[in-house]
Amino acid sequence: MVQYELLGMDAADVRFAVSPLNELVLSLRAWRDPGRFPLHLRWLHTLEGAREGLDEAMLLALTNTRLWTPDFLNPRPYSPLTRITDELEKLAHTDPAVVRRDLRAVHGGALPGPLRGSAPRVLARIIDALGEYWRLCFEPYWPRMRALLEGDVTFRGRQIAQRGLAAMLSGLSDTVRLVDNVVEVHLRSKLDYSRAATGGLTLVPSLWALIASTPISADEPPMILYPARGVATLWEPQSLPTPDSLAGLLGATRAGLLIHLDTPASSTELAVRLGVTPTAVNQHLRALRAGGVLVSTRYGRSVLYRRSDLGDLLVASARPERSTAAVRAAS
Repeated sequence: MVQYELLGMDAADVRFAVSPLNELVLSLRAWRDPGRFPLHLRWLHTLEGAREGLDEAMLLALTNTRLWTPDFLNPRPYSPLTRITDELEKLAHTDPAVVRRDLRAVHGGALPGPLRGSAPRVLARIIDALGEYWRLCFEPYWPRMRALLEGDVTFRGRQIAQRGLAAMLSGLSDTVRLVDNVVEVHLRSKLDYSRAATGGLTLVPSLWALIASTPISADEPPMILYPARGVATLWEPQSLPTPDSLAGLLGATRAGLLIHLDTPASSTELAVRLGVTPTAVNQHLRALRAGGVLVSTRYGRSVLYRRSDLGDLLVASARPERSTAAVRAAS
C-alpha cells in the first residue's frame, strides 16, 4: 500500500492533469498483453501496419511482465493541457543515474538487450522510439483520447463540488480512499511506502490503467494514475445526427459532419469515430470547406476542421424535427 499524507494546504492542492507521455508509455502495456486490454483491440488492429516501422524491441523493453513502466517515463504532469513536445524535451534532460535506477526497478538485475549500455545513449534511443511511436500511432488519435480524459477531469471536479474530496477519491477506484488526512492506495504488488504529499497530490486519468497506481519510488512526486471513465466507448463508431432539413440541403453524411464539427477534429479522428475510411471523410470535408460552411487550420502534422460562422448559422436554423424514418415509424 502507498500512503500520501495531506498536511496543511496539501489538501487544497489536489489537482488533476493529463500527460500525453504517460498515455504513450502506458499504452505499451496493451502491446505486451493485449488480452488484458480488450477495449483497445480495435485500435491495436489499426496499428498493425504502422508498427512495422517502429523500434518495437525498445518499446516492449519499457514494460515488464507485471506491466510496470519506469518512473522517469511517467512524470507528474502539471496541467490538463500538457504537450508531448514539452514532455519529450524535458525527458531528454533526465539524470542518467535516475534512468539507471528506474530501469533496474522495473527489470531487476538483468536488463533487456535494448536497455543495456550507457544511460545517455539508452535514453536517446528511448526518446527516438517514443517520438516515432507518437507520430505514427498516437498523434492521429490523440484529440479523441484527450477529449475523453478532459471529460473525466471535468466529471471529477463536479464530484468534489457536489460530494466532497473523500467521495471523489473513493470514486477513482475501489483501491483508493481517504482516511482522516491520508490518501491510501491499495496495490496488487508488494510496493509499500508512506510519504507526505509535499507540493500537493496530482491525479492523472489514464486510458490504460486497470486499477489505480502510483510511482514505484517514494522519491517521486505524489501522483495517482487511475482508470478514466468512458473508455468502453472510445473506439466505437459513432452515429451522425442528421436533421431532415439539413440532409435535404447537404446530404445526410455532410449534414451529420457539419453538426458534429462544433469542436475541431481531424479527418483521421473523424474516420475512427465514424468507422469509415479517411479518404471518404476527406471528400466530404473538402466539399463542405469549399462551400464555406467549414474552415480548417493546421495543428502540428494534422489539419483540424470546424464549422465556420456560416456553418453555425445553418445548424442553428435547422429545425429539431424528427427524421423521415422516425416519422414513418410513428405513423
